[in-house]
Amino acid sequence: MDNTYSSIVVTTDGPIQEIMLNRPETINALTNEMLTELHHALGQAERNSAVRVVILSGSGRGFCSGQNLKEVAGRDESVDIGEHVARYYNPLIMRLYHLNKPTICRIQGACAGAGMSLALACDFRIGSPQAKFSQAFVKIGLVPDSGSTYFLPRLVGMAKALELALLGDVIDASSALQWGILSKMTEADHLEADTKALADRLAAMPPVAVGMIKRALHRGTDASLSDQLLFELHLQRAAAATEDHHIGVQAFLNKETPRFVGR
Repeated sequence: MDNTYSSIVVTTDGPIQEIMLNRPETINALTNEMLTELHHALGQAERNSAVRVVILSGSGRGFCSGQNLKEVAGRDESVDIGEHVARYYNPLIMRLYHLNKPTICRIQGACAGAGMSLALACDFRIGSPQAKFSQAFVKIGLVPDSGSTYFLPRLVGMAKALELALLGDVIDASSALQWGILSKMTEADHLEADTKALADRLAAMPPVAVGMIKRALHRGTDASLSDQLLFELHLQRAAAATEDHHIGVQAFLNKETPRFVGR
C-alpha cells in the first residue's frame, strides 16, 4: 500500500494496481487534492512496467458523487470555472483514457457528475446492483464535462445521451447495463472478486499488444478507413517484432498457455 497520498489509496497486487478514491464521508467527492493525486498515481502506473492493469475504485458506500460543490461554491466569483476544468479535470481524463494499460472501474452506489465521467473514461465498468448513475450537471445549471459529452454518445447513442444529459435522471444498474454504460453487473458480495478476475485475465495478455489495441480503437472512432488501415499496418509490424508475439505463436503451436513477458 502506498501511504504517500491523502485522498486516495494505492495498492499493488502483482501486476494489478488499484487506485481507490478515499473520502467516503462525502461519497468520494472530488477535490483539487484528490484530482491532483489521482493524476499523479496514474502517471506512476503508466511508467511502471510491472503494472499491467489499473483498477479505479471508491471507498465506502459509493464510487464518486462528483465535484465537491462546497469547494467550488466558496471560490471567488472572478475565478473562471473553465480554468478549473482545464487545470484539474481535462489532463486527468486524457491520462486515464489514453493509459497504455487496461483500466477497470469498480462501482458500488453513487456514480454521478464528474465521477461518472471518470468511470466512462475507463475501459471496463463493473457494478453492483446498488450502483446508480447520474449526469447531474444540468441540475445545477452546468454542462457535462470531463469527457462525458464525448463518451456518452459513443457508449449509449445520441438519443440516450441526450436523455441522460438533459434530464439528469438517476438510472439504476440494470438500465446502465442494458444501455452499455456497465460492462458487467454482479452481486455486491462478488463485486471485488469479479473485478479481480477480469483484471487477472487482462494482466495475462501481452502488454505491448494491449496498449496498441487501445490506441488503435481510440483512434478508429474518428479516423477514415484508409487512414486506420495504414495505422493498423504500422502497429502490426511493431507487434510482430515483439518477443511476446513469438511466445504466443509457439504456445499456440504447442497447445500451451503463453506467459507473456511484456517485450
